[in-house]
Amino acid sequence: MNKPLLLVFHPDLNQSKVNRALVEALQLRNQIDIVDIQELYNGSLDIMKDGAIEAQRLISASHIIFQFPIYWYSVPPIFKTWMDAVLTRMFYLFYEQEGQNIEGKSLYLHVTVGNLNSAYQKQGQNGFTLDELMAPLKATARRCRLNWHTPHIVFNANQLDENDIEKEISLSLKQFEQWGILNKAPLTSSC
Repeated sequence: MNKPLLLVFHPDLNQSKVNRALVEALQLRNQIDIVDIQELYNGSLDIMKDGAIEAQRLISASHIIFQFPIYWYSVPPIFKTWMDAVLTRMFYLFYEQEGQNIEGKSLYLHVTVGNLNSAYQKQGQNGFTLDELMAPLKATARRCRLNWHTPHIVFNANQLDENDIEKEISLSLKQFEQWGILNKAPLTSSC
């Protein structure tokens, strides 16, 4: 049976607190295939040449999860490059062989932001809700005929202390369980 696929689009996962902690927690569960796109491509445009490999990852996955921080009201550059390379290929060049094979799959987002929830309100500091900022991703999901699910958002991510990070990771894991992509199975040991 195919596993869910988590694609991580963080410019420097080792320097991240929340994103790194979630990846580490998910690795212990060993129920999800995890690919750090930034690490894999080292920020290069080789991703353009590897579109077929990336397309096959999506085709093979039971569920698709994108994990990323919001950067200047959008996705990180590596995520945009990946979408341009992979989704353009799948839906405009090789639809019959690739694109149609992911239609109907569920798409989930795990998103971190550096500001408070109150900043992402119409009258807040940013003047836009996160739902509004997610519109291009919703449109992408719609175009690719993926089933959109409400994103899981971690606010104020870069200001959290260790206790808060632990709580957020616990909430994130519970969200993954509610989404049906993570079993409540006990953690596996790496020993």
